[in-house]
Amino acid sequence: MNIQKTRELVIMGVLTGIVFLGQVFMGFLPNVEIVTLLFILYTLVFGKKVFLMIYVFVFLEGIFYGFGLWWLNYLYVWSVQSVITWLCRKQKSVLFWSVLSGFYGISFGALCTIPYFFISGPAGAFAYWVSGVAYDIPHCIGNVVVCLILFRPLRSLLEKMVSGNFEKPVHN
Repeated sequence: MNIQKTRELVIMGVLTGIVFLGQVFMGFLPNVEIVTLLFILYTLVFGKKVFLMIYVFVFLEGIFYGFGLWWLNYLYVWSVQSVITWLCRKQKSVLFWSVLSGFYGISFGALCTIPYFFISGPAGAFAYWVSGVAYDIPHCIGNVVVCLILFRPLRSLLEKMVSGNFEKPVHN
C-alpha cells in the first residue's frame, strides 16, 4: 500500500469517526443531525469509497445503540442517499444540496418503511410511516438549515484535507 492510499484510508477513518461522534453528540436535538450533510460531502469528495465509510458508521451505531430493525434500515438508507448524491454530483449550488438534504429528511421515514412492508404488509408500513411524519418535518428543516450553513466551509475543508493543499502560514 503506497503512502497516498494509506493517507486516504486514515482520513476516511477519521471522517467516519467524526460522522459517528457528530451523530452521538447531536442526539439530544430531535431530528437535527449532521450525518446527512456529511455523507453528501463524503460522497462528493470520495465517490464510491463512501460506502466503506457508511458501513463502518452503521456498524458503530449498532455497537453503540444495539442492533435492531432500525439498524437494517441504516444499511440501505445512507446508501440510497449517496447514490442520489453521486448522480447529482455535478451540481454546485448550495441551495440545490440544501433542498436535496431537506427532501432526504422528509422522506427518511418513508425509506425506513421497507422492512415493515415485508413484516406487516402495506397497512403496517403505512402506519409506521404516518406515525413518524411529525419527526420527518423537523428532520427536513434541520437538514436544510445545517446544509445551508455548513456545506461550503466543510466541502472546502474536506477538499483541502484530501488534496493536502492547506495554505502554509505566513511567519513574520
